Amino acid sequence: MAQGTNQKPTRGRLVPQRLAIGIDIGGTKIAAGVVDEDGQVLARTRVDTPTTEPDAVVEAISEVTELLRTDHHVTSIGIGAAGFVDASQSTVVFAPHLAWRNEPLRDRASRRTGLPVLVDNDANASGWAEWRFGAAQNVPDLVLITLGTGIGGALVIDGQPYRGRFGIAGEFGHMRVVPDGRPCECGNRGCWEQYASGRVLARAARAAVEEDTDIGRRLLELAGSIERVEGWHLTELAALGEASSTETIAEVGHWLGVGMADLAAVFDPGMFVIGGGVSDAGELLLAPARTAFSQQLTGRGYRPEPLIVRAHLGPEAGLIGAADMARITARRRRPASPGGRVRVRAAGRSSRSTRRRR
Repeated sequence: MAQGTNQKPTRGRLVPQRLAIGIDIGGTKIAAGVVDEDGQVLARTRVDTPTTEPDAVVEAISEVTELLRTDHHVTSIGIGAAGFVDASQSTVVFAPHLAWRNEPLRDRASRRTGLPVLVDNDANASGWAEWRFGAAQNVPDLVLITLGTGIGGALVIDGQPYRGRFGIAGEFGHMRVVPDGRPCECGNRGCWEQYASGRVLARAARAAVEEDTDIGRRLLELAGSIERVEGWHLTELAALGEASSTETIAEVGHWLGVGMADLAAVFDPGMFVIGGGVSDAGELLLAPARTAFSQQLTGRGYRPEPLIVRAHLGPEAGLIGAADMARITARRRRPASPGGRVRVRAAGRSSRSTRRRR
């Protein structure tokens, strides 16, 4: 499609589409795409993340932007970053897997690309995408939980993303669910992600290989070497009905439910949306999570329980949400302020997709 020809019909006439680029920056890869107003990804690209130099990351952002602009006229860029992003959506305060420390990413990327840029935490972007286009449409209050190597999360409250006073809300993985429990990379012990995340599955899979159990030998056959054994190999065996791996996933699901019950006591959401790679286990994970949630919920039996569902948008949720946030912000030209967040909410409701929930 030639640049400047992106159009959609409106009451019998064609009007220009407002396209935005969404960029999801993780510890190993940068995924980017052109996203339309309905949350559809029209073009995609991916590059490795340069992890040692902030300048190299900005250059990579510029490169993927130029590539995607070749055939599409875009008006803004949204970046979902794996790290702490300040409340102004401009600075990455800290990123555990990247060389970002108080990095003014919004301004640097905007100067480099010549486009308005919005930066947010990658989980916040995913939560917004699921609310706008995915599993949580028409649900005003939701909690997104992303189960990857660790646990990330996002909140949408009364139809607007909630970031907290300093922009760092949603770090659910570091709630402590077991006093003096397993040590965590954050420096504390007993954090939720030490019991309900991809690292738990990977740890169990590698232990089985080291112990030379039957399942360990099957895992080694799948992966080729112990260094390549990952949690998703365990999920593959569980999907085939292997009993030990099914039990391990059910235990992760149990702890997932325990943590969600704590979150429900605080936020009382209408829905929990579970995303991230571990959610590929589907009902093997979610069924035990729902059971544990119901058993642990404060006031159980006397209060409505929220739905617990799997995310719909998969690994592209982050770039879809980042692009949509950037488009709304650019259109409304809102300042980065609490009052501006209210206008984002209004804009999101007025332009929200009318597609049926899937």
